Order: sequence, then C-alpha cells, then structure tokens
Amino acid sequence: MVKKNKKNAKEQKQPENVVETKDSLILKKPKVLTEEEIVNGQPVVNIGLVGHVDHGKTTLTERLTGKWTDTHSEEIKRGITIRLGYANSIFRKCVQCNMFATQQKCECGGETKPIRKVSFVDAPGHESLMATMLSGATIMDGALLLIAANENCPQPQTREHLMALEIIGIKNIVIVQNKIDLIDKEKALKNYKQIKELLKGTFFENAPIIPISAQKGVNVDRLIAAIEEIVPTPYRDETKDPVMFVARSFDINKPGADLMKLIGGVLGGSLIQGKLAIGDQIEIKPGYEVEERNQKVYKPIRTKIISLMTGEQAIQEAYPGGSIAVQTTLDPSIVKSDKLTGNVVGYSDKLPITLSEIKLEVHLLERVVGTKDDVVVEPIKKLEPLMLNVNSAATVGIVTEFGKNSITCKLKLPICCEYGSRITISRRLDNRFRLIGYGILKK
Repeated sequence: MVKKNKKNAKEQKQPENVVETKDSLILKKPKVLTEEEIVNGQPVVNIGLVGHVDHGKTTLTERLTGKWTDTHSEEIKRGITIRLGYANSIFRKCVQCNMFATQQKCECGGETKPIRKVSFVDAPGHESLMATMLSGATIMDGALLLIAANENCPQPQTREHLMALEIIGIKNIVIVQNKIDLIDKEKALKNYKQIKELLKGTFFENAPIIPISAQKGVNVDRLIAAIEEIVPTPYRDETKDPVMFVARSFDINKPGADLMKLIGGVLGGSLIQGKLAIGDQIEIKPGYEVEERNQKVYKPIRTKIISLMTGEQAIQEAYPGGSIAVQTTLDPSIVKSDKLTGNVVGYSDKLPITLSEIKLEVHLLERVVGTKDDVVVEPIKKLEPLMLNVNSAATVGIVTEFGKNSITCKLKLPICCEYGSRITISRRLDNRFRLIGYGILKK
C-alpha cells in the first residue's frame, strides 16, 4: 500500500482511477487484464498467512497454491515454518455456478475463468521467529490470520501477530477458523465466540471469520470470496524510482556444480514502487560489511539483473505487487543463506541513506504482547537492547539516549529506510523478544 503524505495531500494530484480510503490508496477499477496476462503475469497483491505455530498456515498455502512452502531441511525435520515461504495462486470463478476456485474445473463440472493472480507469504508462527514474521509483514497488502478451532483462543502468538498487523498498518485481514473438521458444532461456536472476544476493541473487530478445513478443502471457496472482497488491489506508483525490499536471498546452484556454469545470486522480495527490467544496473543497501580504520562499515553492492521470475514464470519486467525473484551477476556466496535479507534494492544513488544510529518517536503499548501472563510495558531504559524491525530488516538497537517520548539507538546492523518509516519495537523477556510498541524514524 502507498501511504498518503498528509503534509502534501492537497498539493498531490491523484490519478483518476484511484480512490483514497482512511489508510491507503486503492484502485477504483483495477486494470482489466486478459486471461493470458493474469495466468502468465506477475501477481498484483501480496497476502500473508500469519498466526500461532501449527495452526495450519503452510497447509492452507498448499491448498491455495499447490506448493508446500516448508522446503528447508530444518523445516522438514521440525515440522514448522522457519523462513518466509512464497507461492503464487490464480483465483478463478466458475462461469456456470459463480463459485470461486483455484482449479480450471469447478466442482459442478463447469469451466473457471481467472480473475486475479495473488502471491502468498507463509510466515512462521513460533515465538522465537517473531522477527521473521515482522520482516515478512512489511510486504503484505492483506493477511489471513489463522486460528485453530480445536484450541482455546487466543494462543500467545495469535494475539502477538494480530497486534503486529495493526502496528505495521495492515488493515485488510480475514480471520480463518481452521481445523473445523476436528471438532463438533458446539466447540466450533465456542471457539467462534472466543475469536470475537479477541477482536473486540481492535481495528479488526468486524473482520470476517471464515470456518474452513485446510486439510480437507472445506469452505475454501468461501475463503477466496472473502479475500476478493476484503483485500483490494492497491494503487502503486510505477513511475517512481524502484524500491524493492529483500525478504530472501539464495544460491540456487547445486553442490558440485561446474564452475563455468554457476548461476549468479538470487534476491527474493517485493517491489514497493517503480519497476525493474532485465539488464538494469541496481544497487543493494546497506550492502556488505568491510573494515576501515579499525571500524566496521557497510558498502553498497552494485550488480546487474540477469533474469526475473514470479513463481515459476519468467518475466521481462517486474512491477509492484506480488513477490519476485531477481537473478543477478553476484557471486552466489554473497547471497546464500539469506545473507542479504533486509537489504533494499533500487537504482544507484536513488535509495535512502544507510543509518547506523537512529532516533525514534516512541509509542509503547500498555501490555506486552505474546506472553501468557498480563505484563505491563515498563519505560525503555538506557543501554537496553531492543529488537527493531523496519521494511524487511531486523536489527538490534542499544539505547544510548532517551527522552519522554523518544529514544536514540546505536544499531548492531545498519538499516536503509526513509525518515518517517514505522519501526516495530520488541523487548527481551524470558529469553524471547516480545512486541512492546513501535517508533517513527526521525531526523
């Protein structure tokens, strides 16, 4: 979503096809695409799947996309999502019965027509991986909050993820009451009431609650209908200089590959504005760490785009919207194992400056999010380490100065972001970082 600049709101002329809502700009009438453009093109929206661990996020992603996103060896071994997973899906509608689907053939036997291509971001639910979830949330245009119907609600990370979505500014969400096949009607209604109580008083109080079974495929058509209604295609400015948030980085070469046939490193993420094309020269910031005069500093990386992918589809140009993969001329060792996650990609000298020290206007919550007990958020202390998330980056900041509503932090890892950006703040409690509020980046 593109946030409205309130200071210059009256001076800015909106495109004719754009309508302003309370929180963002959306398209009145999204560009009409042909069936071929939808199928072979880039997704137009990113939708996150968030919630407590083992509530069915990865199973639902597979049900909607046909792809199992837990592919890392440790994910398979432990049975949980550790890294952000990405998969695309084409939403369709039956020409015969108007039912929503993801398959070319409807259950009624009729043909389905593609209506929108979406990209799903499968975020981890485990409490120790909250930073990964927060990093992924910054590229989401909407979200599905999964809640298992066979457990009491809320679970600790259910509440934490809900609060995180509100803090980051994701307003368009659908509540997914999953695993209804494991309980009877009475327990399902009890769980539904618990969900309504959780949402009471939040921005999401009137969010739709869709009961489904991701495992059995029950009510998935109703879920797609709710997504189509709640998560619109946002307006994005393609005329601006490109800005891409890197959420993953890969070495896709197999062990023992011929040195003469090595493929350059790949960056995965989402374009927030502008567009990228094959052959573009790009800059990556903050970049890589070097030592100068006995001090560690970060230098931008410059490289060239060799190819672009969205899902399994090769594209010539990438636009703001769904997740993309950018193959570069970089040495694979530079990008492997998500080394460049949190970086920002754009044209040389067009990106924000790299910051190793930041000042934040702080907004703290009344209660710590994610703990079983009711813990009051205490004031931030000098020299306290805080986990800070901005764009797709996660870093630790040591508080060097603090005032009534502001703090200054020296960062362990530098960040590249615009002044005015919203940064989530987490504090270490019981050996875990817990969400306690957010800050606005000030000069």
